[in-house]
Amino acid sequence: MADNILTITIGAILVNNFVLSKFLGICPFLGVSKKLKTALGMSGAVVFVMTLASLVTSLIYQFILSKSFSISGTVVNLTFLKILVFIVVIAALVQLVEIILQKFSPPLYQALGIFLPLITTNCAVLGAAELNVQAGRGVIESTVFGFCSALGFALALILFSSLREKLDLAKVPAPLQGTAIGLITAGILAMVFMGFSGLV
Repeated sequence: MADNILTITIGAILVNNFVLSKFLGICPFLGVSKKLKTALGMSGAVVFVMTLASLVTSLIYQFILSKSFSISGTVVNLTFLKILVFIVVIAALVQLVEIILQKFSPPLYQALGIFLPLITTNCAVLGAAELNVQAGRGVIESTVFGFCSALGFALALILFSSLREKLDLAKVPAPLQGTAIGLITAGILAMVFMGFSGLV
């Protein structure tokens, strides 16, 4: 069990990083990474949502959706509701984060803007829940995977935002300024993370 948890942890953070290896959750990665403070806020929100979403969706799938029910002699399997239920759970958690941030940190809430509600449709969060089901992980392993995947997302976001803040001070050739140099930097960062392949 401990070996499996360690494998999940290293794999989710470094080897199979959601943003830099699987290319999931690119919208907030590119949109919120201009300032380190905003990136930290978004990272915290994603860690909270992805961890809880992985826990709750795993419980719902294991104890409700994966079970077969008999209705008037017809066997009904609810696994077809999986994606719909997962999205509802994620949306509810994002609403909770929005309410908390609006109450306790209005400047961060304003800075995150549209990207905060977009966590609901962030394919990284839904991807974590779906990958847990596909891998047949239990509740504890699913929660660890969700948490570590979110840490990997946060690591990529914080690294990228730090680099973008440095690039604002650098003399970048005119054709490469703005989004172009950002995408080149993201590509180089992804190549760096490819060096971890084969660790697990």
